[in-house]
Amino acid sequence: MARTSKPLTNTEVKQAKPKEKIYSLSDGNGLQLRVKPNGSKLWLFDYYRPFTKVRTSLSFGRYPEVSLADARGKRKTARELLAKDIDPKEHRDENDLKTERKHANTLQHIAAQWLEVKKSHVSTDHANDTWRSLELHIFPSLGKLGANHQNIIVFG
Repeated sequence: MARTSKPLTNTEVKQAKPKEKIYSLSDGNGLQLRVKPNGSKLWLFDYYRPFTKVRTSLSFGRYPEVSLADARGKRKTARELLAKDIDPKEHRDENDLKTERKHANTLQHIAAQWLEVKKSHVSTDHANDTWRSLELHIFPSLGKLGANHQNIIVFG
């Protein structure tokens, strides 16, 4: 039978002092606050991976950037994913990769790559002037658009 633990309070989390060795304070249902000797506090969620049943941990971030309430919300989300046999760590990594790809496919990012190649063929002043023109006239309205966006503008 699983051990039950008393949920942490904000005061307990705030007043957790570093010791010589790393130690953890449990909030229950796999959520822990790991306190390191240097004084940093990290939220971790311990769980078993859905298919391999291997025990692993997922980091939710540092305290106080991630509050006790935020960590509990993330634990709830992770448990909902586990109930659907989705590994929360893999789910987070996939979402991060999608976001990265989406950013790498914007006009502004592609223009920056293009300018790096173009700089070797033009003067520094011309390259700076070109980039400044893009910043002033193009990026405010089109810079965040991706290549798969429906409104494609073709210049003749």
